[in-house]
Amino acid sequence: MKRKASTMLAAIVVSSMWLCSPSFAKPADNTKYDDRLQNADQVLQDILKIPDRIPQDLLDKARCVIVMPSALNAAFIVGGSYGRGAMVCRTGLHFSGPWGAPAMYALEGGSFGFQIGGEATDFIFLVMNERGVNSLLHSKVKLGADASAAAGPVGRSTAADTDAYLRSEILTYSRARGAFLGISLEGSTLRPDNHANVSLYGRPTTANEIVRESEVSIPPAADDLVAQLQKASPRLKSS
Repeated sequence: MKRKASTMLAAIVVSSMWLCSPSFAKPADNTKYDDRLQNADQVLQDILKIPDRIPQDLLDKARCVIVMPSALNAAFIVGGSYGRGAMVCRTGLHFSGPWGAPAMYALEGGSFGFQIGGEATDFIFLVMNERGVNSLLHSKVKLGADASAAAGPVGRSTAADTDAYLRSEILTYSRARGAFLGISLEGSTLRPDNHANVSLYGRPTTANEIVRESEVSIPPAADDLVAQLQKASPRLKSS
């Protein structure tokens, strides 16, 4: 009887360890990050369809695109963490190749919640040069301080002052209440979402490794997002 009880206790302990193990928790984590990538794809798809969209000329000159689907603006007022999304960059030494695997990113801080109102908002960032990309790959970046940032222009064709926008490292856009427009996000920060990257790829990895190393494969949940960027802007246009 004692032996039987010991066997049952051992079985319960093993089962509990299995249920709490990272390998068991991974599918749930991956579902969350898969959803984030698919939501980012839907946001980008919707924005590229509207007439007053991101100017094609600027999209063609961008090295990376960051999409933050449904960031909660109510958190801006208390300075909390409020945005989670993905950054997709062109591959190659100078970011001139096809679009590659996504790195997960977080948007935090700032005091611009009063400008938009307390509702869910989508954000898109264009990273316009290698300096901007390198800053984002290696550290937390404060917009307007660590990297120059500006509200991006909208419309299918760029305005006469395109060069003024190209001097900015990051162009920022928002979509809320059906309106898509450039918006200043100075004072907020962008950083790699390290926990999400480890969960998504199933191993310790950094944003730099994901973007820079060609052996990092595109996860299936990001296929549509990457394919959409490849279709919308198949090659880098020199600035």
